Amino acid sequence: MTRRIKAILTAASAAVLALPGLASAQQQGRPTPPKWGYELRNGQRVPRNNNRVTNPDGSWREEIRQGKCVTVKERSATGEYKETRQCDGSGS
Repeated sequence: MTRRIKAILTAASAAVLALPGLASAQQQGRPTPPKWGYELRNGQRVPRNNNRVTNPDGSWREEIRQGKCVTVKERSATGEYKETRQCDGSGS
C-alpha cells in the first residue's frame, strides 16, 4: 500500500512541477487557438472580441478587424460559407 501512495505522490509532484512550464509557454507569444472563447494576455484570460451575429435560421455573420483590414465571415442557413477580406488602402 505504501508503494502505491509513493507512486501517486511522485506523479502528483511531477504534474505540479510541470504547470509553471506550461504557463511560461503561453507567455512566449504563442497564439491562443482560434476556437477558444478567450485569449491569454499577461497570464490572464480575456474574452475574445466576438461580434458574431447569429440568426434564428442558423446563419451567422462575423466581422474581424486587424489593423486597416476587415475580414467578414458568413455562413448561410444552408451551410454555404463565405469569407471576404477588405483592406483600406489610404495611407493616412
